[in-house]
Amino acid sequence: MLATRHVLCPYCGERIEIVIDASAGDQQYIEDCQVCCCPISVEVRIDEDGHAHVGVAGEDEA
Repeated sequence: MLATRHVLCPYCGERIEIVIDASAGDQQYIEDCQVCCCPISVEVRIDEDGHAHVGVAGEDEA
């Protein structure tokens, strides 16, 4: 169950697309920005209805 989400890079402010696997449950991982290559902390939470909620932060904010 792959889904795409658009988020803003906390470093360069560019809108980037990330792919998440909602079937894997709650997740936290690091993904590099596709524009500026800085490491972004990605947090995925799955609610009771199976909808994915994504939050991002810079390494110094996580």
